[in-house]
Amino acid sequence: MLMSDSPLVSVVMPCLNEEETVGLCVEMALKTLKKAKIDGEVVICDNGSIDNSIKLAQKAGARVVLEKRKGYGSAYLRGIKEAKGEIIVIGDSDGTYDFSEIPSLLKKFGEGYDLVLGARLSGRIEKGAMPFLNRFFGTPVLNFFLKIFYGLSLSDSQSGMRIFSKKTFEKLKLKTLGMEFASEMLIRAAQNGLKIGETPISYKKRIAPSKLSRFRDAWRHFRFMLLFAPTYLFLIPGSFFMIVGVLGLLALSRGPLWLFGRFLDFHSMILASLLTLVGYQVIMLGIYAKVFSWVCGFTGGELIISAVLKYFRLEKGIGVGLGVAFMGAAVGAIAFIHWAQTGFGSLSAIRPAILSMTLFVLGIQIIFSSFFLSILGLERRQ
Repeated sequence: MLMSDSPLVSVVMPCLNEEETVGLCVEMALKTLKKAKIDGEVVICDNGSIDNSIKLAQKAGARVVLEKRKGYGSAYLRGIKEAKGEIIVIGDSDGTYDFSEIPSLLKKFGEGYDLVLGARLSGRIEKGAMPFLNRFFGTPVLNFFLKIFYGLSLSDSQSGMRIFSKKTFEKLKLKTLGMEFASEMLIRAAQNGLKIGETPISYKKRIAPSKLSRFRDAWRHFRFMLLFAPTYLFLIPGSFFMIVGVLGLLALSRGPLWLFGRFLDFHSMILASLLTLVGYQVIMLGIYAKVFSWVCGFTGGELIISAVLKYFRLEKGIGVGLGVAFMGAAVGAIAFIHWAQTGFGSLSAIRPAILSMTLFVLGIQIIFSSFFLSILGLERRQ
């Protein structure tokens, strides 16, 4: 790639007290760009270093920008925003990534990919560079869930060395400020239908002590994946609970029955009632999550959101809730009359009582869920 026909490349690195390695990383990146005759720059986004990181980075030839907001994502958001290049290469300044491999990333990127990751697991990992659990459990598990939730088939989704265009970055509209930034980039890329590729890279042992918390950061990535996939976290389990619960209520409302060699009576009907109510609540949490994500700009208008906006109105929700609650009250009134006719002795109409309470509570839930859903969507409706 010659200087005359290449876009400007910006190598962006976050930095927090990396005086032992930041200068070496900057020098390596600049040397690589010069050797490949690539018109480029190195941008260091310092995230509050109290050592000599800034001076050493500047001395090595980097342009340093400052970001007061703490966080991995904060540093990248500011650094990439300040970058002048049309093509962005990102990587940590802790000495773990080999910036002499930038040309291989550019080569893969030039094959038509929107985003290319440097795959450590398919490259060469220096002894002691990656903890055993990260390499053989943490990263593969996160890869698996990215594939299940978002259809991404990647060998190293947690790699911090990546390349993409400035236009792609602006299109993704990334928002997270912490370690979730890496996962958000992939999720948003998948949601936008971008072409993602990988190329093998080497991974070196870190010189200074790591600032990462293995389990906390892994959980933050997984949590973010779940929050972006409310269908799997809420809607599918909630629908299962509610379907089983409603079928159980209908089957047992007329009397006990035998099923798979088991005698099911009103005790099972109580469980069915619980599943119905829990299922509805979990489903609504999923809808809340989708609407909230849309309101905050994390996702676009999905089918569920479109349906909510098209058909849902607060007045309709209140009407449905009142109707269901009234049905519950009516069934309860019948059970109460029957109980009164027996002199308020032992309650024999247990099944109607269970059905009555279930419908009444469900109706109340629908009413207040409607209010909350209306509040969530109020800002975007305006």
